[in-house]
Amino acid sequence: MRNYSFIAAIILSCAVLFSACDASNTAKGGGIGAAAGAGLGAGIGAIIGGGKGAAWGAGIGAVAGGTAGVIIGNKMDKQKKELEEINGAQVESINDGQAIKVTFESGILFATSSNTLNAASKTALTSFAESLTNNPDTDVEIYGHTDSTGSDKVNNPLSEKRAQAVYSYLVQQGVSGKRMTSTGLGSTSPIADNTTVEGRAENRRVEVYILPNEKMIKDAEAGK
Repeated sequence: MRNYSFIAAIILSCAVLFSACDASNTAKGGGIGAAAGAGLGAGIGAIIGGGKGAAWGAGIGAVAGGTAGVIIGNKMDKQKKELEEINGAQVESINDGQAIKVTFESGILFATSSNTLNAASKTALTSFAESLTNNPDTDVEIYGHTDSTGSDKVNNPLSEKRAQAVYSYLVQQGVSGKRMTSTGLGSTSPIADNTTVEGRAENRRVEVYILPNEKMIKDAEAGK
């Protein structure tokens, strides 16, 4: 049943995303109705973090489409452009343009088997924190990942410490901890082949999701 739900979510997500692949977040935000948006949001949310993102996914999806979706998409477009200027950050739109995913590779953030931020990481995260501060009407979810080397006993706490290190540094830079969460997912969500050196390097990463908060959603529904 779980595999079926996962596949169904992928099919639903792709069907909508492919239909708007050349559109900006602003255009895509208004491209689907509220009912379809709720399904898409819940589907993508369920995939992120092994189901941990389902709640926010449904919340975002519920306002996807119409004027509210356009307003949120426009705001996310603007912040995405800011974030794309940060060295070492891979930035992409998700949830039909109404959320942003930022991936920091562990080679940029951490030494192997370490959860201590290096100098380059702090430079990138300082710029990241500035963008978050300038765009306060969002929530931030931070997920730490490892490759499959080692046991869960090692990987799970390491991924949690890496996510927490990013969280703590952003707080030090003035980002409110109340709008952020950090979670370690160990080696459970690989994006590349763990049997190769290159694949393992890709899997050692921290992902940050920037999501419209309740205020942004209410403002969008009010046409602001």
